[in-house]
Amino acid sequence: MNPYLTEAQREILEKACIGIAGAGGLGSNCAAHLVRSGIRRFVIADFDTVSESNLNRQFFFADQLGRLKTEALRENLLRIHPDLDLVLFSGKVTRENAAELFAACDMVAECFDGSEAKSALIDALLPSGKPLICASGLAGYGHSNRLKVRRIGRNCYMAGDMETSVSETCPPLSPRVGIAAAMEANTILALLLGGEI
Repeated sequence: MNPYLTEAQREILEKACIGIAGAGGLGSNCAAHLVRSGIRRFVIADFDTVSESNLNRQFFFADQLGRLKTEALRENLLRIHPDLDLVLFSGKVTRENAAELFAACDMVAECFDGSEAKSALIDALLPSGKPLICASGLAGYGHSNRLKVRRIGRNCYMAGDMETSVSETCPPLSPRVGIAAAMEANTILALLLGGEI
């Protein structure tokens, strides 16, 4: 699918299995970037359904309102590439089930909204040693250059500005959410292909 990569690079991407923890603004867009880049195997987990308030920043469409995000995302990703290996979990990811859910994954993208869910996933997966790519601080608009990827510890990477939280005056909008999702996807590709983060 991607003529710009070597055969060896394509093989690495096709064999990799990526976990997507949360299929909202970060997860749905990150997954789409990865499929377009050559990743074929995913474990995608989310408990929520598509709502009208999601359509301003998430990779869903108006005719998918009310559907499970995992099922709607599967449909959309298969429209990009029909030959994917998708394992879906339509439930909550917890400290207790995270390690088992993502056991087959080479690395996991943390794409949750809430800080408690983020912390639980990080606590559950960091001991495994597999890379964990997270995001924090992506609300609002403007200030694109404040969004960066930082390495935190041995196997954790954080995309965002690390401070901008969602509020009434700082809503989650498509451009900055999309930048952070692309940064997560780009970090995953760099880790797989040996590029600079």
